[in-house]
Amino acid sequence: SCGQECILEPLCFPEHQGASNSLAFPGEGCRVFCVLCSHSLPLSDKDLLLKHLVLEHKLVIADVKLIADFSKYMLYWKKRFTEQPITDFCSVIKTNSEGPAELQENYFLLCDALPEDRILREQLQQKRLEDVLEQQQKERDDTRFQRTCMFCNEVFTGNRSGLLNHMAREHSFSIGLPDNIVYCTEFLDTLEQKLDNLQCLYCEKIFRDKTTLKDHMRKKQHRRLNAKNCDYDRFYVINYLELGKTWEEVQSEDDRELLEEEEDDWSDWQARPLCAVCLFCEQQEETMEKIYTHMQEAHQFDFHKLKTNLCLRFYQQLKLVNYIRRELHHCRCYGCQRTLDTKEEVLQHMMEEGHVMQLPELSHWDQPQYYFPTYENDALLTALSDSESDPEEVARSAEVPVYSEDVSSLRALKQTSVLNTLLK
Repeated sequence: SCGQECILEPLCFPEHQGASNSLAFPGEGCRVFCVLCSHSLPLSDKDLLLKHLVLEHKLVIADVKLIADFSKYMLYWKKRFTEQPITDFCSVIKTNSEGPAELQENYFLLCDALPEDRILREQLQQKRLEDVLEQQQKERDDTRFQRTCMFCNEVFTGNRSGLLNHMAREHSFSIGLPDNIVYCTEFLDTLEQKLDNLQCLYCEKIFRDKTTLKDHMRKKQHRRLNAKNCDYDRFYVINYLELGKTWEEVQSEDDRELLEEEEDDWSDWQARPLCAVCLFCEQQEETMEKIYTHMQEAHQFDFHKLKTNLCLRFYQQLKLVNYIRRELHHCRCYGCQRTLDTKEEVLQHMMEEGHVMQLPELSHWDQPQYYFPTYENDALLTALSDSESDPEEVARSAEVPVYSEDVSSLRALKQTSVLNTLLK
């Protein structure tokens, strides 16, 4: 039983907390019903409903943020689950598969690997796109628009494009072309509210008065929006075009299509920094070598040694990382299973007792539930080495004898070679 130690939602390292690619229609306020019972919550409490599904029904829905209309998605599966057993649709994952039967639990995974689920998600995406385009057309045709500029007292009426073009031209503040924007009124309301709260629109720092805020935005060139702020994504039509793709991904695809017509010159390509986070603290490094060195020097944890001694294959490495992260998240020493009040106390205990390199039996952590990342943005998982450095592969290759050819007398070899007979 998970008890109070369940991780009921994806954890996220601090540098990405708050980011979300989920797009929702402004003003959504309907209730969402559980697919397996009568429980319901407002759409704004979607996370609580997902926790309910895990705790009460052991059901996990994959990639929730990519579901265009969550309430309709849930209603569809609520109907289907009354018609057929849940096992007809969901993958079954058995936890603690090698442990005692009383500690084993079956979890159900509903994801778009099921064709029916994939079709449903695509249909909901298409319907949402149609609604967004209809809303955008209404805004284009709206001649009753009236609003005062956020930076001066000029009033604009007739069409939203007049105000947007004015702010871009006169105040060097552009939120994009009018035809690329949807829910424009709410967008402007959001921006005005931030300015009224004396908040910079780019870095979002709070200032003591409007004069200081204006000077800051002018001097720092912060009279613009931060493209990495996902809160603005719902106001741009490009984010509704393809299932599961943000404007950055769509834009990068457009760039690739343009580059295909040019020479394949990758000389100026630069890889995106890795930013892997230490297993034991918040230290980040841009290469795996640096993060491994840090863990060894700061925490006496030698991942390479464990991998070699235990002959860990790729997926075992992945499960080990997720296991260690989960145990430390629960403030528990993975060496002796002792639970303390804080993570810092656990780390101090592990160093003093020499438990950093002390792992429990393989069967304890080599379990299916540790396929799932403890932190959804864990770059450490994406950079684990595969079979090229697999100790088993190295051991097998070391057992194969290789004999060099005796080339001490090339003339003798030529005279006795079987090729001479074949060539006659």
